[in-house]
Amino acid sequence: MSFALGLLPVALLLLGFPIFLVLLASVSAALMFFMQIPLPALHQTLFGAVDAYALLAVPFFIFAGELMGRGSVAERLVGFVNAGVGSVRGSLAVTTVGSSALFGAISGVSAATVATIGRAMLPALRRGGYPDKFSAGLLTAVGAIDIIIPPSIPMIMYCLAAQQSVPRLYAAGVLPGLLLAGMLCAYVVWYARRNGIGGGERFSLAAFWAATVRGLGALGAPVIILGGIYGGVFSPTEAAAVACVYAIAVAKYVYRELSWRDILASAAATAVFTGQILIIVACASVFGWLLTVNQVPAAMTAWLTGPDLPSWSLLLCINVLLLVVGCFMDPLSAILLLSPLLVPLVTAIGVDPVHFGIIVTVNLSIGLFHPPFGINIFVAQSVLKLPLETIYRGIMPFLLIYLVALGLITYIPEISLASARWLLN
Repeated sequence: MSFALGLLPVALLLLGFPIFLVLLASVSAALMFFMQIPLPALHQTLFGAVDAYALLAVPFFIFAGELMGRGSVAERLVGFVNAGVGSVRGSLAVTTVGSSALFGAISGVSAATVATIGRAMLPALRRGGYPDKFSAGLLTAVGAIDIIIPPSIPMIMYCLAAQQSVPRLYAAGVLPGLLLAGMLCAYVVWYARRNGIGGGERFSLAAFWAATVRGLGALGAPVIILGGIYGGVFSPTEAAAVACVYAIAVAKYVYRELSWRDILASAAATAVFTGQILIIVACASVFGWLLTVNQVPAAMTAWLTGPDLPSWSLLLCINVLLLVVGCFMDPLSAILLLSPLLVPLVTAIGVDPVHFGIIVTVNLSIGLFHPPFGINIFVAQSVLKLPLETIYRGIMPFLLIYLVALGLITYIPEISLASARWLLN
């Protein structure tokens, strides 16, 4: 059995097989050669894994983000944030952080934010005197906030795997996301002062009002999504569906930027992306079922808690594990594979599963831009047309900021749990 659960997956990964094939082949081999379980159980578990109401939110959020990303929404959000920032030193870089956070509150897909905000901001950052190394690092790293600030697709997957409340985890992600955004803003302001980079135009109430009116349609999306969820008007899945209707109305009838052909193209792109996600969900879930049947989570919990490690050192070991996994595996696959193993372990030492969900999400957000295989790196290279070496060198200061934030979020649970209490009580 160790061959099917350990050696075969590792061998297939090293050979470059897609993750869903690695998982499916391992489960098939285990059922055929090592277990007395009929093969129809594999089919039932595969289809049962995607038969979950919470998963309906995934294509809806992707579709809303696709619609908003095809028009001038990003440019309007950038204009709104830039008008509010005013003449602060490093205002363009601060605008990049704020715009990415706002766009993430619409799409929830990190790569989409890197591509959309990157196209809008790189020319402005160059004109403002920022080196390409800094700009590339900022644009690549800042998109990772989008899976921490709700709505977040990885958070939905964690709740599915750990049997937790999506609204509660969404609420818990607000303060950690704002903490990261604040730390990034503080760094870019310090960087601008140190390198003599000036600020933008002086704040003008008239200009800010004009930018607000121009971006009102775009700003309405996160208000409707998050306000509706935290206000108890609708569930996250219903909020995602409402966001799609709102995005079509804004893009088609308010901004008049998209035709029905464009909307159908967005739907087609959403279907492809959703299919890629759900096949990973199904195969990861059946692999997790196989691990559970073979008592792997229980054995792992007993092994790790046996030496009586203090909770802080156990959390440190888990963080290191997640950071390493995040360098080589996409967040959705990592969450679906590791959550069933790690959640019983951390609950046994008194860690709130919602707090742990934020720890997992922040860890895997770092993997999105961590060299050498972070997906945001390759998206940035494609969109920004910059060498990988430039992007790698630019990422390093932002990587350190995320690691410091991860430490704070890990060892100060109130950063996550306080916002969950405030928003849902």
